[in-house]
Amino acid sequence: MAPGTWTPDRDALRGRIAVVAGATRGAGRGIAAALGEAGATVICTGRSSRTGTDRSDYTDRPETIEETAELVTALGGVGVAVPVDHLDPDRVRALAERIRDEHGRIHVLVNDIWGAERLKGAPPEWNTPIWEHDLDKGLRILRLAVETHVITSHHLLPLLVDRPGGGLLVEITDGTAEFNASRYRISVYYDLAKVAVNRLAFSQGHELAERGGTAVALTPGWLRSEMMLANFGVTEDNWRDALVPGKVEGYPSAREGFEGSESPRYVGRAVAALAADPDRARWNQRSVTSAELAREYGFTDVDGTRPDSWAAL
Repeated sequence: MAPGTWTPDRDALRGRIAVVAGATRGAGRGIAAALGEAGATVICTGRSSRTGTDRSDYTDRPETIEETAELVTALGGVGVAVPVDHLDPDRVRALAERIRDEHGRIHVLVNDIWGAERLKGAPPEWNTPIWEHDLDKGLRILRLAVETHVITSHHLLPLLVDRPGGGLLVEITDGTAEFNASRYRISVYYDLAKVAVNRLAFSQGHELAERGGTAVALTPGWLRSEMMLANFGVTEDNWRDALVPGKVEGYPSAREGFEGSESPRYVGRAVAALAADPDRARWNQRSVTSAELAREYGFTDVDGTRPDSWAAL
């Protein structure tokens, strides 16, 4: 299939209930949107809400879960925004109870919660040894990136496994298990967080398998998130301007490899493809990239390409 000829199946996930935990921006928003364009009902959770009930670690960012839910609906699905702090077990338990009352079950659960982009620091701060790294920041990275996933799975997975048919759990991380196994990633805390999430998919997949469920660790490539685009002073419409030195006044040109970056919808389409695959159990406990699944399922990014920034590494 030539790039540019693929279009989503608008009814592939019609009637399915999905939860995207951490759906405010970045990969989470892209995943919710792609599930929506496949017809799913998507419950979008996070702290950044028009209600202002929770405090996000990104207080200056404008995105909200309501915007994500509206995007899901505009693309053909049904978007539902629910403000949740996934570090609060009581809030997540209440979310589970609401979903059980309103929908009965979950077919897809995506653990995309992160929230530590600024805590990990800018490139000049990378490679700071653990004894010099700010301990409070490091421990918060682990809480945001790992503890939230555990709390969410504890309360929501019963809704995935309590009926026949098996559901899909997707753990979003940075780097495959194979890639991360032999490479130090930014700091001890960041490294541990991303390795831990890959392992969560493996261990939860072991527990889900006998109940017909599937767990997959999925990593996007170089993601053109809202925050990344802002770093280079561009938008999704003109992001290639960041590749040209001096093209965007006041901003540095993108580092080598940015030309192979991907939109958040690309990893979202990977999740949608897995969810629609009746034989998805073959991926159980695997650690894969959005590009790998694009080759398998034939979907493209929003511009019709199939980028693979991991291949360059």
